[in-house]
Amino acid sequence: MSDTIAPNAAFKKRVFSGIQPSGGLTLGNYLGAIKRFVQMQEEDYETIYCMVDLHAITVWQDPEALRRQTRELAAGFIASGIDPAKSILFNQSQVAEHAQLGWIFNCTARMGWMQRMTQWKDKAGKNSQNASLGLFAYPSLMAADILVYHATHVPVGEDQKQHLELTRDIAIKFNNDFGVDFFPVTEPVIEGAGTRVMSLRDGSKKMSKSDPSDASRINMTDDADTIAKKIRKAKTDPDALPSEVEGLEGRAEARNLVNIYAGLADMTVEQVLAEAGGRAFSEFKPMLAELAVAKLAPISGEMARLMQNQDEIDALLRQGAGAAREIAAPILEKTYDIVGMVR
Repeated sequence: MSDTIAPNAAFKKRVFSGIQPSGGLTLGNYLGAIKRFVQMQEEDYETIYCMVDLHAITVWQDPEALRRQTRELAAGFIASGIDPAKSILFNQSQVAEHAQLGWIFNCTARMGWMQRMTQWKDKAGKNSQNASLGLFAYPSLMAADILVYHATHVPVGEDQKQHLELTRDIAIKFNNDFGVDFFPVTEPVIEGAGTRVMSLRDGSKKMSKSDPSDASRINMTDDADTIAKKIRKAKTDPDALPSEVEGLEGRAEARNLVNIYAGLADMTVEQVLAEAGGRAFSEFKPMLAELAVAKLAPISGEMARLMQNQDEIDALLRQGAGAAREIAAPILEKTYDIVGMVR
């Protein structure tokens, strides 16, 4: 048994995160997650990223659309800078250990924990009796996604913090139940100005692929002209940008565009306002459009190329799944041994 998975050993610094292949990758996904994924593969971590298709099917999916969306998401990862030579990149359903550990965690977690999940309440609503069991229990699968690799850090958006807290609760309870120090208590990584990108049409709402208005979001498949046009038409207010952060209070659309600029430019909001404070939006929007096109148009171009070469995507995912299983399989086997399974 590897020393890296032995109980009471120091855990290797390892990052895991995944995104559902539900279609419509947006600027929000890029700034809130993928950009940070790329940065972390250059830092002192082993990085593991995947398309969580098992989570996607907690609601019905058209099979052909799911296959296309999974490949498109993989293309988005790679085009954004995830290097399969530096990070492990794969499709969740290709690594059976996720679902197997998920069952162990179904037997560790408690109904009350699941019932408190905000996303369960939001997605199931008054129709909870007709929602799938998978939708109710998927936070324990999410915990398995993370802990089957003994991941110590997870980059997440604000809306996923509750699920990571549940992952920590499951790890602590499992360790306590069996008197081991086997699963790490994973730390969230939430940072940067662009971690929560809002709609270009309504700064009080999160940028979403489900918004009826395509003008509300920048899709990662948008070309340069489309990106620039959407930014020019983004909702603003009549006042100039302030020079201090306090001046953004009550100005949701202004704050959103400043946050987007900061996220794309690797600047703080304070630095952006020091540079752009006092400018009217007629000046600031062209600055933002130029920056967004420079950063995002090459990504959309590479995504289009990859989607014309799907065999290349599939080969990279198979390679990643093999590397992922090399880590996950012994951790699952040791979990079975701790629980008392005869193997």
